[in-house]
Amino acid sequence: MKITLLGATGFVGRVLLARLAQEGHQLTVLSRNPHAHLVRLLPPGTRVVTGDVYDPELLQANFAGVDAVINLVGILNEAGDNGRGFHRAHVALTKLVVAACQLSGVKRLLQMSSLNAGRGDSFYLKTRGEAEAAVKASVLDWTIFEPSVIFGIGDGFFCRFAELLKLSPVLPLAKAGTRFAPVYVGDVVEAMRRTLHDRSTVGQVYELYGADVMTLGELVRLTARQLGLKRVVVPLPDALARLQAFAFDFVPGKPFSSDNYRSLKLDSVGAIDGLHQLGIEPTRIGQQLATILGSPAEKQPRYDRYRSAAR
Repeated sequence: MKITLLGATGFVGRVLLARLAQEGHQLTVLSRNPHAHLVRLLPPGTRVVTGDVYDPELLQANFAGVDAVINLVGILNEAGDNGRGFHRAHVALTKLVVAACQLSGVKRLLQMSSLNAGRGDSFYLKTRGEAEAAVKASVLDWTIFEPSVIFGIGDGFFCRFAELLKLSPVLPLAKAGTRFAPVYVGDVVEAMRRTLHDRSTVGQVYELYGADVMTLGELVRLTARQLGLKRVVVPLPDALARLQAFAFDFVPGKPFSSDNYRSLKLDSVGAIDGLHQLGIEPTRIGQQLATILGSPAEKQPRYDRYRSAAR
């Protein structure tokens, strides 16, 4: 198949590209500003087109003649806290993608979304819901994916908390009681791959979540244990959690934000098992955590090898 992807230089996209390349698909990646080191990680033969993905002409030109479009674009934070950044990345772009598909004759669209899309009062979830509505209102052969937090090598969850845990023996944690059912990136990619070849998935929304349901606090403590770190995780009362989120709104890179706090008001667990519907056995966290974070037992032999090599 000829497939054009948006947002494919990100965490999920790079894994998906590798999987699709193994199958021999002809892949085109659209990106506003692809970093050279990310491009080098893409599978050989992947066509990379640099340009403004909000340009309708660019979209139509690169959708023409393809069999499917995959939209993976999403942001977890925006500049400020007014919803405009989320609306542009999720809603405005999705509407442009839908229109370009229709004008260029592409029927098949796979759209990445999120569990709880359209629920709650966070801009992130509201705009995910609006984007889904735009896709559902189209005449395209669409399939929508709603994952819980996605884990894997280089993820923004376990890896991010690992870095925070290394900084201090105490970690104040907002919304520590929020429940998650993390889903493995390989399972998300397999779900998307299978729908490309299955017409029965057209017009379906798949909730993608794993078999391990844990609170945020439990997941952070699990991360600390995997790293071999003795850390105290302190659940914050809501008043302090809101204050922490507001303070982080002004920190470069926004490791946490007011909108993240609003999203955490809702548990990220599903109701209808999309992986099961697609015949995929969910990967357990314990099967991958050592690969993602490393094992304390492996560190000393590794250091010994480094010292030996240095001598």
